[in-house]
Amino acid sequence: MEEVRQVLEKTKGLASLIIRLIYSNGLRLSEALRLRVQDLNIENKSITVRGGKGNKDRITILSSTIISDLQKHLEKSLRLFEDSDIPVSLPNALERKYPRAGYEWKWQYLFPAIKASVDTATGEIRRHHIHRTGIQRAMRKAVKESGITRHAGVHTLRHCFATHLLMSGVDLCEIQELLGHKRLETTRIYLHVMKGLKSGVESPLDLLDS
Repeated sequence: MEEVRQVLEKTKGLASLIIRLIYSNGLRLSEALRLRVQDLNIENKSITVRGGKGNKDRITILSSTIISDLQKHLEKSLRLFEDSDIPVSLPNALERKYPRAGYEWKWQYLFPAIKASVDTATGEIRRHHIHRTGIQRAMRKAVKESGITRHAGVHTLRHCFATHLLMSGVDLCEIQELLGHKRLETTRIYLHVMKGLKSGVESPLDLLDS
């Protein structure tokens, strides 16, 4: 947990917000970047992840500590939205069913790219979410500046989220739901990680003397 704290302190700007968001709720990087404005529920402190791995939707938690920064970011994104007449990129089926949805605020990406680009599916100009490479680069830089020699990428934060929840006593089934794992056996891997983190069994007498 101390290493995570050190890494987070080395991040800056929008990359810092996204990296902290991923650690706070166990998102995959792709899931974080695909979030839409309507997926964020600040009042209930929750985030809806749509079409995650296995094309499943799920609801995960939203940390109180980043709400203020998220609101400031939303204000900037809203100004970008209001100053542009370029629709956001949408799945083809949705765009055919609701042709004006791309112009609605709720459908905008939570982390939109500043510049619009050509949608490869339609060949038309659309606004997409920011690219993953900038976030990955920021994470690598933060890890290096923290003096951590082991490999750690953005996805490592998802593993840390699960492990640290287990350490704090959260039920394994609840962690499974938050991570969006289809099978409990997948989540159970973190129990083996926990065994490696725990110290050996101590004698009760040793505990009395400590």
